[in-house]
Amino acid sequence: MGNTEIGILVIAGVCTLVLVIGILKKRAQILLNFAVRAAVCLILSYFLDTFLASRGIPVSVGLNLISLLTFGTLGFYGMAALYGILFLGLL
Repeated sequence: MGNTEIGILVIAGVCTLVLVIGILKKRAQILLNFAVRAAVCLILSYFLDTFLASRGIPVSVGLNLISLLTFGTLGFYGMAALYGILFLGLL
């Protein structure tokens, strides 16, 4: 192999490494955003369930896998949607 071919392979390897690091960084950011949204919404949901129960309103979003996935994916809007569905059941 000549120096030109080795140089091309090194440049291609560095470019591939940069792309892989970029993809992993983006995935880590997506997972971190999901975890933060899920944690914040779970905490808010717990306190909102407690508040509504103390007021005698029979609406409670369970803290389970489905609500966790909804909270993590949609954030506050997912929490509002789950509570909205339950409030519609009261009508």
